[in-house]
Amino acid sequence: CNHCTSFIDRLQSRQYVKGESEAIWSHYVEVIKQHGKGKQYDCIVGISGGVDSCYTAYLCKKHGLRALLIHMDNGWDTEIAVNNIITLAKELDFDYMSYVLDWEEFKNIQLAYLKASTVDLEMPTDVAILACIYEVAAKHKIKYIISGGNLSSEGILPLHWGYHSYKDMKMYNHIVRKYSNIRIKKVPVIGLLKESWYRFFHKIKTLYILNYIDFNKDVAKKYLMDNLNWKDYGGKHHESKITAFWQGYVMYEKFGIDYRKAIFSSQICLHQISREEALEKLKEQPFNDEKIKEDKKYIAKKFGITGEELEQYLKLPSKTYVDFPNNKKLIEFCYRLYNKHLNSKRV
Repeated sequence: CNHCTSFIDRLQSRQYVKGESEAIWSHYVEVIKQHGKGKQYDCIVGISGGVDSCYTAYLCKKHGLRALLIHMDNGWDTEIAVNNIITLAKELDFDYMSYVLDWEEFKNIQLAYLKASTVDLEMPTDVAILACIYEVAAKHKIKYIISGGNLSSEGILPLHWGYHSYKDMKMYNHIVRKYSNIRIKKVPVIGLLKESWYRFFHKIKTLYILNYIDFNKDVAKKYLMDNLNWKDYGGKHHESKITAFWQGYVMYEKFGIDYRKAIFSSQICLHQISREEALEKLKEQPFNDEKIKEDKKYIAKKFGITGEELEQYLKLPSKTYVDFPNNKKLIEFCYRLYNKHLNSKRV
């Protein structure tokens, strides 16, 4: 399909090459350490308790980087994810910071997205994560964010499935204004202007370490479990209760989106699994009916609404970013400009 073709094209310049990729990363490590001299930390790692971010933290330790681990707590973490973070920080001897959002304000922001009936319920979380990481990095004069984002498990994602990754503040503000009675005062936000300020004034760069190794999620998961007391929590992004519910159930049932297809497609293109294996896995329903019943009760209570209200919101007509005012064209133009003229040297 066109998504896979586009992914394969992007791989030409970013694909892992044994020996060469490791050499590039080793160079980056030395540059990061040089910038970290005289400071408490060399880099910052956003950590969720999931495989990608935890393995990223481990690799930072392996390469001798002094990382500050930061977790953005939006109130939806599973107990397993929290324990994974705390255990990993101790095992790796890294400082760990929890950035706790104001629940009442964040709850109302998420409720606004639920009422808007958009697939992009995760946008407020993604915006807050980036905002808090940049804020803490600037505060500690940290120049490098080491991200667990990677082509292996996140290389293919149709825009209608994941526009939340654009962190579009025009859409964000419109939804909050229209579907809630609050003004955003406490929850951190970040748009193009603020992100540019952090990148150019504070000179903060983001590097994706997992793209410089032969990253295989199953192998990484086994290493974490065998060596760092890490516990499995289920599917991708299921370290968060709301994300597991949304991606595993709501997107599938309401929006007709099977999120697993994006993950499997990336792995097929990278020859990590076969198409036949993926199709076999897709025969299984991505959620458990009994667990969903319990999840609905928990989520309705957490939001402060009735089960009937939750069902009512879930039955509203489906919408995507095209149904709201947005800055898609501007965001894409700015990122193209940045990648072409300002990001040629990645460190």
